[in-house]
Amino acid sequence: MLGTIVNTLAIIGGSLLGLLFKGGIPKKYNETVLKANALSVILIGIMGAVKTQNILLVIFSMVIGSVLGEFLNIEDNLDKLGKYIGNKLGDQQGSIAKGFVTSSLLFCVGSMAIVGALESGLTGNHQTLFAKSTLDGITSIVFTSTLGIGVIFSAVSVFLYQGIITLLAIYMKDVLTAEVIREMSAIGGLLIMGLGFNLLELKKLKVGNMLPAIFIPILYYIGKIIYLKII
Repeated sequence: MLGTIVNTLAIIGGSLLGLLFKGGIPKKYNETVLKANALSVILIGIMGAVKTQNILLVIFSMVIGSVLGEFLNIEDNLDKLGKYIGNKLGDQQGSIAKGFVTSSLLFCVGSMAIVGALESGLTGNHQTLFAKSTLDGITSIVFTSTLGIGVIFSAVSVFLYQGIITLLAIYMKDVLTAEVIREMSAIGGLLIMGLGFNLLELKKLKVGNMLPAIFIPILYYIGKIIYLKII
């Protein structure tokens, strides 16, 4: 859990630094920086997505995961949580909810979040999460300066998400092969691209409702193992 704890603290620290810049930067610069960051996010997503070697699995995972996410209404529930936090802090414009949801998804769906948390649980190697902590800290500074204080609350999402993956990895060593992790990371890359499009405000995608797709490859390979044992 050390890597996840460091990652959580980096987001909090970066968000606090970002608050120092908020309001002191003209709006046009904030908007340009946010759009530039969005393009970078899309590039990161593409780099992760193209690593897949089983495109059919990715497609089916996205479809099945999206249906499941819509049923669970993940994005709306995240948004409600963000608005609840915002109301408690006197935010009437929904900016806290936007910052919370956007940053939570960005910090959680990337390949580094998945691979890093799995490495932490499987081998005790925290280097990937340490590297992610640096990137998330810098991103938190930029996002908080443009989206506001809501970004800092994403630290809780990261702690819970990566922490759960780390703990599950300890009990799922036989299933979490390099092949499984690669396809999970590829799907995460697609979701990051979706976040980039949302930041560019081209079209609103419910990326949160697609989140279960990341875990469909695990179920696929468990089913594959059971099938091979039967035959």
